[in-house]
Amino acid sequence: MKNKVKAGIMGVCIGDALGVPVEFKKREDLKRFPVTKMLEYMSWNQPKGTWSDDSSLTLCLAEELTKRYDLEKIGQSFVKWNKYGHWTAHGRLFDIGGTTRHALARLIKGESARFSGNIFEEDNGNGSLMRILPLAFYLENEDDIQKLYLTVKEVSAITHGHFRSVFACFIYVLFVIELLKGKDKTEAYSYTQKTALKYADEQGFNPKEIELFNRVLINDISGYPEDEIKSGGYVLHSLEASLWCFLNSESYSEAVLKAVNLGEDTDTTGAITGGIAGIYYGFENIPQEWISELVRKDDIEKLSEKLNQKLMN
Repeated sequence: MKNKVKAGIMGVCIGDALGVPVEFKKREDLKRFPVTKMLEYMSWNQPKGTWSDDSSLTLCLAEELTKRYDLEKIGQSFVKWNKYGHWTAHGRLFDIGGTTRHALARLIKGESARFSGNIFEEDNGNGSLMRILPLAFYLENEDDIQKLYLTVKEVSAITHGHFRSVFACFIYVLFVIELLKGKDKTEAYSYTQKTALKYADEQGFNPKEIELFNRVLINDISGYPEDEIKSGGYVLHSLEASLWCFLNSESYSEAVLKAVNLGEDTDTTGAITGGIAGIYYGFENIPQEWISELVRKDDIEKLSEKLNQKLMN
């Protein structure tokens, strides 16, 4: 497991940092001037190697899991990020999604993390999917699928409580766990499809909601042409885009550059793709140059080692 924790978490942060400078750029523009390396300034006017809220919240979750699983503490860790810049690249926050902002405002007022998340259909941005990866390390050996689902639901719902966000996180975590077990990507994908559909059926989840996941769960998302893959901030599009980039690539760098060059929500597509690609291809496959340019890389490595130690004990 050693390098898998580090590879996954570093994978998220580097994918995020590659995407930050070009966030909101259109795909056509990135076709003309594709991202091939770490850039600086541009969209957010941040120095090279700077990561955003995606990585910050991933690192907050990872840090809490080095102690124990405590939902309220995870929620408070997000508040610390929001109020005091905890686990930010440069000690201050420069990007936060609307749904996350509303949820954290409730936590700041004293609401429990069990009830803080937004639950309406319009609250299905990618803000919980982008930070859920560390939970896969924690749940890797959980054989009870019900418990796995409910844990993912709790952690997603700190900010994003609607079923669609929760189910997208569930699919992603299932997929990551299969990769952690050493399955190849097609085997891991087909297992995830079967398991998620079977669980949805057993639980009697709303078929209209499950149908929205058809491109991922019934069809093979990797077979769609690029112009049918959307890369904005909607959770379903982020799930589709990250799986599409990962399944259609042969290395970490190919996967994350594909993700970033889709345009729009570049940092988040980069982060979500980067987590799975890091785990699958291994830390050694992440370009050394990108690692060395990553802001606070030593802190991130230390945290990854600490989480790894905790999980091995």
